[in-house]
Amino acid sequence: MDIRLDFTNMMAAAIGEKYGITDEELRKLVPRTEQIHQDLMARRERGELPFYDLPFDREMVDEIVPLAEDLAGRFENVVVLGIGGSALGTVALANALGPFHHNQLSREKRGGRPRLYVLDNVDPAGFGAALDLLEPAQTVFLVISKSGSTVETMCQFMIAREWVEQSVGESFRDHFVLITDPESGGLRQLARSQRYRNCPIPPGVGGRFTAFTAVSLLPLATAGIDIQRVLRGAAKMSERVTRPELMENPAYLNAALQFLAYGKGLTISVMMPYSDRLKDLADWFRQLWAESLGKKHSLSGNLVHVGPTPVKALGTTDQHSQVQLYMEGPWDKTVTFLIPDDFGADLKIPPMEGASGLSYLEGRSMGELITSEQRATSVALTKNGRSNCTISFPAVTAESVGALIYLFEVQTLFAGGLFEVNPLDQPGVEEGKEFTYALMGRAGFEHKKEEFDRWYHQLVKRVL
Repeated sequence: MDIRLDFTNMMAAAIGEKYGITDEELRKLVPRTEQIHQDLMARRERGELPFYDLPFDREMVDEIVPLAEDLAGRFENVVVLGIGGSALGTVALANALGPFHHNQLSREKRGGRPRLYVLDNVDPAGFGAALDLLEPAQTVFLVISKSGSTVETMCQFMIAREWVEQSVGESFRDHFVLITDPESGGLRQLARSQRYRNCPIPPGVGGRFTAFTAVSLLPLATAGIDIQRVLRGAAKMSERVTRPELMENPAYLNAALQFLAYGKGLTISVMMPYSDRLKDLADWFRQLWAESLGKKHSLSGNLVHVGPTPVKALGTTDQHSQVQLYMEGPWDKTVTFLIPDDFGADLKIPPMEGASGLSYLEGRSMGELITSEQRATSVALTKNGRSNCTISFPAVTAESVGALIYLFEVQTLFAGGLFEVNPLDQPGVEEGKEFTYALMGRAGFEHKKEEFDRWYHQLVKRVL
């Protein structure tokens, strides 16, 4: 699980001082690092940052594993109903650690585990088509919303509940597990009044930091992923990312590098895994980075409008789509490559008669090719003065992926301190939510309907 951060190609010695970072710039951040570290550790000690301690929560695991085994033995399909942080961590971990094409495999090849579906949108065509694939009697739904009022998830739940009840009758509650706040909210109230099975989301753990809670761990365990190994990897990484020294803490250092690059105009952060298994980890990181750091106000209340824009890419696929822009477009990006040393499988390239121009590939392997392409892209970017770094590790395992997620979560908290914003809130999302409630007729939002109408109708429409 030896995770390595190679930031050589972000430094001025590699790409020049205009966009590269100097050792002196890193040294100047040491006092701020000490201050932010002390603040984070004090808040952790006060219980304000409980996500730090999730990898060590034995009681949570002891609750999740038996429930997962029960669901796996009774159902052919497990369906996650959730959105944002209630879905992205599960997708990232499932696709990284489960067998490729899990749902298309026979139950025997799935190790006797159910298929796993994550439905994270309210497109009626997509949601309806997903239900059409499933048999209600063989399906269990995990309904995930900390507030218990997430409009998209509640909509899904209401439709799924009727769909199941029409098929199985009074036993429909057996087909649902509610994952929500332990004390309050609509789902918690429903769990109590109608005796749905349920799991708590720990207080103080926001949606995009819930990968190590029942939000992701229950569906993953049900699908056969060893969640205890995932948590062990995160716990091991905690030793590295709670060190106070900037140059010894990969989470702090990577946050500092991204912050300094942002200050040089590199406001777009590209994450580019060279691994199909890690493709969705970049999608999970995109929410974590965008929703945590994109803020209008600073901690002191000043208007700042800051935040790096995360972009996901996939190597080698996007060498043939996005890399042209990264190489020759505007100087506004830094690229982070993710690559394992061992892909877990390899294919040897055989000779091909009559194709003399391809003879250089004979006897080499596909693993060699993808590794060479990542290194080639990194050096080509550096030659063109483009900022990039590489995070590498021995293999994609439960431990390494758990470690990566924990590293990125701490990195995001520390970056919030550098940017002087609150990385745990998302006030910019609320306006759209309230207008949606108003348009759907929710009581108490009549004033927002009036405000929406003023904005919507006062503008002169310009439609082609």
